Amino acid sequence: MRILVADDHDLVRETIAAFLASEARAAVATAGTLPDALKIVEAEGAFDLVLLDYNMPGMSGLDGLRRMRAANDGKPVAILSGTATRALAEEAIMAGAAGFVPKTLASRSMISAAQFMAAGEIYAPFHFVQQKNQAAAAILTSRELDVLKGICRGEANKEIAIAHDLHEATVKLHVKTLCRKLNAKNRTHAAMIARDRDLV
Repeated sequence: MRILVADDHDLVRETIAAFLASEARAAVATAGTLPDALKIVEAEGAFDLVLLDYNMPGMSGLDGLRRMRAANDGKPVAILSGTATRALAEEAIMAGAAGFVPKTLASRSMISAAQFMAAGEIYAPFHFVQQKNQAAAAILTSRELDVLKGICRGEANKEIAIAHDLHEATVKLHVKTLCRKLNAKNRTHAAMIARDRDLV
């Protein structure tokens, strides 16, 4: 996996890059401005994932995201931010970002987020997307929690159905319902939310 980390704060940039290189075994390039990042992509070709600091020189808000998406040949480009807000996260994802990653994200979560985004999934921290304070577990039925646990184990709908003596169509319905309740975009996102909220 090839990742480009672009951030004008040296410590942040190098820390994230070093962690991705060691823990995700990624080949990581770095840049301090958007123009430098664009030059690297032009010289080295598209990266599997580009992480762009929202406030670094050259970004001009989400215009920088659009420019990098065009340069990176349609491969995932995500926004990094130290002053994250729900509104900005939603705006970035609506503009085509592969995700919105707070710089305060725990290291393990950073690795998971990078891998999900490189695989084509959309990543947004749960507390940005769903800011209701009630425990998510309380709004899921026991059967939905069973299905969610199966998803987190990487099981297909058919496997979950067999394990709980259900029809596959019923499992599909449960997946759809729990994704709606958790405000998850898909089953992978639901699994990430479940882990973040200690639901399983």
